[in-house]
Amino acid sequence: MIHRRASIVAVLGLLGIVAVAPSAALADETETAPPAEPAKVELVLDVSGSMEAADIDGRTRMSVAKDAFNTVVDAVPETTQLGIRVLGATYGGDDKAQGCKDSQQLVEVGPINRVAAKNAIASLQPTGFTPVGLALRGAAEDLGTGGSTRHIILITDGEDTCAPPDPCEVARELAAQGTNLVVDTLGLAPDEKVRQQLVCIATATGGTYTAATTPTELTDRITQLVERATDVPAAAPPVAVTGTDACEGAPTLTAGIYTDRERFEEHRFYRVVVAEDQELRASVSLALDRPLQRDYGVLLRATATDGRELVRGTDAGSGRTDLLSTGLRYSGALDSEDEDVEGERVVCLVVSNSFAPGAGAANAANTPGMPIELSIDVVDASPAPDAPGLGRGFLLLLVLTVSGLVAGLLAGWLTRWWVATWRN
Repeated sequence: MIHRRASIVAVLGLLGIVAVAPSAALADETETAPPAEPAKVELVLDVSGSMEAADIDGRTRMSVAKDAFNTVVDAVPETTQLGIRVLGATYGGDDKAQGCKDSQQLVEVGPINRVAAKNAIASLQPTGFTPVGLALRGAAEDLGTGGSTRHIILITDGEDTCAPPDPCEVARELAAQGTNLVVDTLGLAPDEKVRQQLVCIATATGGTYTAATTPTELTDRITQLVERATDVPAAAPPVAVTGTDACEGAPTLTAGIYTDRERFEEHRFYRVVVAEDQELRASVSLALDRPLQRDYGVLLRATATDGRELVRGTDAGSGRTDLLSTGLRYSGALDSEDEDVEGERVVCLVVSNSFAPGAGAANAANTPGMPIELSIDVVDASPAPDAPGLGRGFLLLLVLTVSGLVAGLLAGWLTRWWVATWRN
């Protein structure tokens, strides 16, 4: 009985010792972002002759589009920066050269004037050709090049009949300009060529494609896209930079988000200054805006200026995906090979890829390069976890020592009690 009581006391004592543990609270600091410039949106409507087809619930595509536009105009807030552009709306002749110049802005981008917008839409009649590429370039000019996000919402029922310029190539050119422009596309006809073209336009700019087969689908989708574009404007658009083919002479980046373009199988270099007591956190994302050969990848490396690799991050894909991304973390703590570095070092960030154009793609598919978004942050270095000092580490050592002693005594008492019981 004495042995059993002693065992219970020892177990309770051990549990009491182990239950004592230090706790810490973390405080979060928040920063208030500066006011952002409102996002701008332009609706681009196809008014070509094919919009006269009456195949959407027995109504013409043009009448369905007009109703959708009127509903959107009634619903958006007055402060919405909204414009309207049309294509194929004025020339009904057979001269293709003239018809392929047919694109006009009906409503300037700005706070919405509902009466002016509705009047402009009401008079539209299906008329001419389908210069989609020309209209996209015009819409990009209408939206300007300010600091806000710019959205184009393209509604069409047909393939571009005026190329060149090819609308997909135009979308890539606009994205390559680093103007933070997104094109969302809506298709009104169940045609595979039209779908492929609209998907290409949207993918090249980070937008979306939607097939609208009913009046409700078209109205709901346009409203959703306008709300999405205007409700959450970008506080600080990415900064366009141009990487180099070597670390020497590469642009020096600070904390922020940057955009660039990289051709197939290319290496692009950037520089970041990291102090000894800081940590570099970097990530890169590449949008796959064109068909690629299978088995590809993206590599992000941090190297010293002498080419010595410090750390790397990789991502790989096999087949079509929308995005590849990877990241890395590097502490600026100096080592034995950094005797010539005093307090801080220049880190070279290298973005590489193993892309190749898809089967049958022309060499021009490599121009412009694939879109890159590079995110850079430099923060205070985290304390190293591999060398506990005399604080928590000493307390933990004490707890383990006492726990081991109690466990040993408990095991000895239990063994002695068992032997005594077994002999009896």
